Amino acid sequence: MYPTIEEVEQADRVQLARWYRFLPSPGWAAANSGDREAFERELAYEKPIMDRIVARFQDMGGFTPAISKMLGWNS
Repeated sequence: MYPTIEEVEQADRVQLARWYRFLPSPGWAAANSGDREAFERELAYEKPIMDRIVARFQDMGGFTPAISKMLGWNS
């Protein structure tokens, strides 16, 4: 489940890294539903959130080896 934009604005670097690595691509949950309108709605909601996650995370310096190791690839 995607965070709200408010949660993104309050998140620390590690939380942003977790979302960056593990959230599905915007619209993914509805991509195979066959319901184009549902996909478009979900994409319109999730894309600005993911864009903000990426921007804030990059502004904070992005991944470090320590953050990457802490998160792993399964969460």
